[in-house]
Amino acid sequence: MSGKSHKIDMCNGPLLPGIIAFSLPLMLSGCLQLLFNAADVIVVGRFAGNESLAAVGSTSSLTNLLVNLFIGLSIGTNVTVGHTLGSGDEKGTQDNVHTAITISMISGILLIGVGMLFTRPLLIRMGAPLDVLDKAALYLKIIFIGMPATMVYNFGSAILRAAGDTRKPLYFLSVAGVVNVVLNLFFVITLHMDVAGVALATIIAQCISAVLILLCLCRMEGPCRLNIRKLYIHPLRLRRMMQIGLPAGIQGSLFSFSNVLIQSSINSFGSIVVAGNSAAMSIEQFVYISMNAVHQAAVSFTSQNTGAGKADRINRILFSGLGLVTVIGLIMGVGVNLLGEPLLGIYSADSAVIAAGRTRLLWISAPYFLCGVMEVVMGIMRGLGYALTPMVVSLSGACLFRILWLATIFAWMPTQNILLLSYPVSWILTTLIHALTYLYARKHHPLFQKQALI
Repeated sequence: MSGKSHKIDMCNGPLLPGIIAFSLPLMLSGCLQLLFNAADVIVVGRFAGNESLAAVGSTSSLTNLLVNLFIGLSIGTNVTVGHTLGSGDEKGTQDNVHTAITISMISGILLIGVGMLFTRPLLIRMGAPLDVLDKAALYLKIIFIGMPATMVYNFGSAILRAAGDTRKPLYFLSVAGVVNVVLNLFFVITLHMDVAGVALATIIAQCISAVLILLCLCRMEGPCRLNIRKLYIHPLRLRRMMQIGLPAGIQGSLFSFSNVLIQSSINSFGSIVVAGNSAAMSIEQFVYISMNAVHQAAVSFTSQNTGAGKADRINRILFSGLGLVTVIGLIMGVGVNLLGEPLLGIYSADSAVIAAGRTRLLWISAPYFLCGVMEVVMGIMRGLGYALTPMVVSLSGACLFRILWLATIFAWMPTQNILLLSYPVSWILTTLIHALTYLYARKHHPLFQKQALI
């Protein structure tokens, strides 16, 4: 099958079928990527014990805190490549592609240094239980060695998404996912490497997916083709990527910071609750990543149609995305909640761990569609080229709100239920504010003003 047949025309034709065709491979890709961590959690929970399960699961919020700043730049890549493709600017697209891949490699190397220096001190500051601290620090340090591969894969995927191709990343992750699961079992069961084994399996799989995506970009036809000899940072392109991506990265990092604070509060309940929450988080992330695929579709479709000057399609992208993400969120979120006990039983046979996990699923997975609605509106704003507005709204409505919740309501009633209630309340608040900013953008964005003149 030719590379062209994988691409979706985002600027012409019916929108809902196109968004579904774009989102479905992304959902499957995201779920496969999550299987890297889920396989880690399942294998250590079943074959290494609750302490190892808590060690692996309790690191996700800290990893996201350190990684999301750079992942935000990949969102900038998606938008800038989408704009230049939509407007027919081949030279601009080439410059964006080579700048993005260069930045991915540099950011991955920087993250190795950050991970080596700060993981253990940050885990201590988070109040990680002493019985899991050493294992958690070891797991994280090995994971950070693989960060260059993680960054290359994410930036490369952003380029393919902007071009309308979401299938190839799915194929690459399928190969890497199988390798990851096989190596997990071998390293932990046969070699008894515990958390070090699952971390090593993960970074080997990430390297495979990164190499495959680089080969794909090098063999592509058209303006998105990568030439390794032309890797270079084009200052003007980097500045535009950072204008869009840096606020998204800061937002993601500060979101993760609020989650680190919540994780610290969860840590105060002991390793059993930490293990239960770790298992539940691994399950609920499959719901989130499926909804996030629609967010990515909203960004890509909006950015290309903005570049092409097709203002009339933006509202239709919004409502198609909102309808799709609500259906996905309700079906998967409620389904996960109803099947909570058998799903959590995959991770641990301990009834206390399962009970703690069910509590989290009740408060997070059932109303999770609200988070998806919030992200679709935010994706439309980013696709239009707004960067600071979605960041400020999200940080105020979710991050700052959760921190205030911890300092007030949770401090007054320090229970797991009260702690987790902060999530759905913050999603509702943030969605309402995002909706108001979109209405404002409809009146003031040059794209819509031009349409009004016509």
